[in-house]
Amino acid sequence: MLADVPMVFVLFGITAYTVLSGADFGAGFWTLFPGGGQADAATTREHTRHAIGPVWEANHVWLIFVLTVAWTCYPGPFGSIVSTLAVPLLIAAIGIIFRGTAYALRSQLEAGEGRAVRVVEDLFALSSLLTPFALATVIGAIATGRVPVGNARGDLITAWLNPVSVLAGVLAIAFSGYLAAVYLAADARRLAERALVRDFRIRALAAGVVAGALALAGLLVVRAQARPLWDGLTSGVGLAMVCVCAVAGVATMILVWRSSFGLARTSAALAVAAVIAGWAAAQQPRVLPGLTISQAAAGRATLIATIVGVAVGAAVLVPSLALLYSLVLRGRLDTAVAGTGVGGTGVAGTGVGGTGVGGTGVVTGGGQGAGVAGRDERAAARVDGRVAPSRLSVAVAVASLVIGAGLLVFAGPAWAHGVGAVFLLACAVTVFGMAVAPGEEN
Repeated sequence: MLADVPMVFVLFGITAYTVLSGADFGAGFWTLFPGGGQADAATTREHTRHAIGPVWEANHVWLIFVLTVAWTCYPGPFGSIVSTLAVPLLIAAIGIIFRGTAYALRSQLEAGEGRAVRVVEDLFALSSLLTPFALATVIGAIATGRVPVGNARGDLITAWLNPVSVLAGVLAIAFSGYLAAVYLAADARRLAERALVRDFRIRALAAGVVAGALALAGLLVVRAQARPLWDGLTSGVGLAMVCVCAVAGVATMILVWRSSFGLARTSAALAVAAVIAGWAAAQQPRVLPGLTISQAAAGRATLIATIVGVAVGAAVLVPSLALLYSLVLRGRLDTAVAGTGVGGTGVAGTGVGGTGVGGTGVVTGGGQGAGVAGRDERAAARVDGRVAPSRLSVAVAVASLVIGAGLLVFAGPAWAHGVGAVFLLACAVTVFGMAVAPGEEN
């Protein structure tokens, strides 16, 4: 049982990366194909760029987390995977680097630099397609048993360029576009951009249909090319996850049709997460052909140290990311519009008689004015007036950490390790609650 705990961490990280970074990659897709809507292409590209601004780097934390836990706790399978699948992993790494570089460069370019802006945006968009495709082919290779145990024992080309892996890559792009369209529609609704709301609502519906069709086609390809995986997906927990994915996907389409984008975000993420869970259930307990999780795991001391380290790190990381995402979803990190106006016209809007209001900023003054973001001021006041967590919450968090670490380090039975992991999880959840909920005032 102890050997399974880090694998749960790995699967959680893959799911988080797929749902969160997948939406970011999808934003690149809509940057490449911004036309066909009421809003012009430039407005659509600008909306996608600003929407991912606060989180595009933070989401890669999950990929780093997955790699770190995998190579620490399952070194044999990790070495086999990265050696046999070195080509798609290299492509993914190049895509991530180019994508980050292009996004950073775009923020330094003025809108008037048309050719340079377009080159950088196209590089960002193409990298956003290349990266999820390459990473999904890695999943497809592992799921179909094309990665044998040993250093570079598998074929460097056919291991990831095969029908299942290629379809997985295309499906990853479709899911990314689908998630991004739902999320961007919700962001446009918050910003009261009606044309963008309509455009991304239609794009979400279209991408949902395409993603659903590809998922069904994928099942047929899996049946023909990877019978063991097919058997796992059509029985037990694997079948249950397939059903959850289908129900969540249909629910998302209905919610998007009704313009309930807040709930659609959750159901869309659930549909994608169910795909990851279904794959894990279908493959369990194998990691690679002929190698189970317990056989692949590192020594007991390494596993315990990793679990304790993850629990302690989660106490800091999870509340931080939760706070970041909550601020983004509530619009607290929307770009504050500030600038000067001349003759009553300012960056924030057009003034009448020297006063202008636009977006979240206010421009005032007879001939010149300074933009003030009222929303940011209110947010700053709330930060300054933060309240301390309750003493009970602090006590529960500390007790959970001590008990969980003690059971994992000093206890021998497997059930005690499971209980210890639960206590550490309780510690992380409690700290998360203290970070996002008000407590007692000092």
